[in-house]
Order: sequence, then C-alpha cells, then structure tokens
Amino acid sequence: MKLSIIIVSYNVRYYLEQCLLSVEKATAGIDAEVIVFDNHSHDDSVAYLSSRFPKVSFIASNHNIGFAKANNRAIRQSLGEYVLLLNPDTVVGEHTLRDAVAFMDAHPDAGATGVRMLKSDGGDAMESRRGIPTPLTAFYKMSGLCTRFPRNHRLGKYYMSYLPWDQPERIEIVSGAFCLLRRKALDEIGLLDEDFFMYGEDIDLSYRLLKGGWHNWYLPTKILHYKGESTKKSSFRYVHVFYESMLIFFRKHYGHLSWLLSVPIKTAIYSKAMLALVSMLLQRVHRMLGFVGNQRPDDALFMFFVSPSHLKASQDFVRHKGLWAEFHDANKEVEADDTVAASGQTAYVVYDVTAYTYEEILARMSASHHRLQVAFYYPDRKMVIAPREALLLE
Repeated sequence: MKLSIIIVSYNVRYYLEQCLLSVEKATAGIDAEVIVFDNHSHDDSVAYLSSRFPKVSFIASNHNIGFAKANNRAIRQSLGEYVLLLNPDTVVGEHTLRDAVAFMDAHPDAGATGVRMLKSDGGDAMESRRGIPTPLTAFYKMSGLCTRFPRNHRLGKYYMSYLPWDQPERIEIVSGAFCLLRRKALDEIGLLDEDFFMYGEDIDLSYRLLKGGWHNWYLPTKILHYKGESTKKSSFRYVHVFYESMLIFFRKHYGHLSWLLSVPIKTAIYSKAMLALVSMLLQRVHRMLGFVGNQRPDDALFMFFVSPSHLKASQDFVRHKGLWAEFHDANKEVEADDTVAASGQTAYVVYDVTAYTYEEILARMSASHHRLQVAFYYPDRKMVIAPREALLLE
C-alpha cells in the first residue's frame, strides 16, 4: 500500500465529514487507506460518519488519550509506505496527495513534507514553514522581533518568513495539521513522543527527523486549515497543555543548558502562559457584558456562488436558516463586492462544491485580495460548512 491517511478527531463531526469528502476525491487512483481515530467524541462522530464513509476505518477510543498517542495507535495499524497525519479541520485539493507522494518518491532523503496551508480567509498560514525553536529563535518569536523583521534569516527563523511561498523549500518543522511521513524514517527515529498530549509533538518529531539525517520539505500545493476547529483554543486547558508542551520540548532537547539560560527561558514561557490566561479572562468578561462575541453576527452576509440547478435549493436553505444572502451564477466570473470587503462587515463567500473542484476553490481563496471568509455548500447533504460553525437544513 502506498499511503495511509490518519486523522485524529474530537467533537468536529461536520468538519471531519468535509475533510473526508475532500480526501475521497484526492485519493482517486492512489492505493490508500484512511484511518480515523476518534478521541472519545461526544457528538456521535463515529455513528454519524461510519455509515457515510464505509471505506474508512474508524477507531473509537473510550477516553481521550491525546493527539500523539492516538496517532501512534493508528500508525501501528496502518500499512502504507507513507503515513499522512491530517487534521480533521482541513480541506485538501484533488491533486494534493498525488503531488506530495510524487515529491517524496523523487526525494528519497525526505523524511517529512508539509504544504501551503491557507487560513479561512485565503491568507497564508505562517505555520506552513517553521524553524526549530532553539532558545534564541523562541526568544525572537516571543519578543516580537520575528514579526518585526520577518525577512531576516536569524530574527525571522521561527516562521522562516524569508522563504518564497510558490516553490518547494527545505524547512525544519512540518506542521502536524498536514505531515506526510516516510515510514522508513519513522522506523528509524520512532513514532510521536507520547509525553506530548497535544501540541509540540510535530516539532519534536520534525527535529528528530533532522537529527536522524532526514530532510523536511515544504511544498506549495495548497490546503485549507480552519485552525482551531479541532481544538478549543479559548479554554484554560488549551493554555495549560500548549505551554506545558513548550516546557517538555525545552527540557528534552535543551535541558543540558546552564541555569543562566534555562531560567530566563522557563520564565518567559510561564510569563506568556500567564498573559494568555489573563487575556482569556478579559475576553470572557467582555462577552458576559455583551461587548464582544465569537458568534457570527446576525447581519453577516452569505454570498452564494452556485450552479443554476441548485439556485432554488440554496435559496430555500437560506430562507429556512434565516440568513442574509445574495446569489451568483457559478458559471459567470463574478468577484466579491469591493464595498463589502472594505466595510469590515462579516461576509462569507459560499462555494457550491458541485460547481467547483476543491482546488478551484483553494485557488480562488488564495488569489482574492478581499480576504473574506470562505464557506462550502453541499447541496446533496443540505449543509454549509463555514469557519466556526456548520449549518444544516434539518
């Protein structure tokens, strides 16, 4: 078998459904298997999806064992020459997997390959390319120097911002949201470190690949990563787990440093964690007082680009859900309204997946200068998948 795709999921059944739909198209012509490890979801993910995707192997855990351990259990059951770790809140293009596998075939020294991840507004996700978070690199990131001098090869090393986006490049850290791994390399260096419950395990694995003599690569082929739908980044548990992962990585790989260096680094990590907690508390207070909110505004505009055959169904959907919407013929070249983009109003560009391929949608997202949020309309499933929410016609 050529490719094993492993998706660890937790309470994101509709995003996972969309991910599997895109994977279904992307694996056409590839000898591949798909394994979903459900980390004890409470939204009936396995029952809901197993009948809809009979070719997918579902593993249901009776408790949440964490990202690293769940991936390892699935990897041990997989058979592919290559193993892809894929987040459930992603959408891959029809040629993404073929391109990535072909690249690995052509570069036998490649241990892992990542891709160009797009945010939900079409912008490039900085974590698509990262450097090893050495003490100095981490300092430049936490101090803001990385953001201030992104083109500098030393100060901007954390995100390797000086690299071009449109060509393959050697990088150091491959994101766990899309991480294509060579099984031979995994056999040599070992699987994910299970001391990491969630976050940091991709950094540790990438670093061990480099130390083992393998190369890590970035490919410009695009995917969408909603980033955050697969985890609750507004929770206090997230802050604890994330910054604890930073400490685990530091102790594991830089524990030999003198206390003169280790004390400031640990202090910086704890300080960042405290600031994150304080910021989170303030946001919760503001939400309670009605000042801010994470929910979609009632006046959000949905701009549907649909095929004529699905126009009435999409209009019925909008009417039933009480949405404010406008409709465009997918067969005509119409761009999002400049006035909407300039107004700061919340707007979603909704693509009919029967009228566009995933690659066409990703290309349109990336090329757009409006930076409006993207959503996907599935007429046969009576479903719209948007950032932070899934809308279904009951």
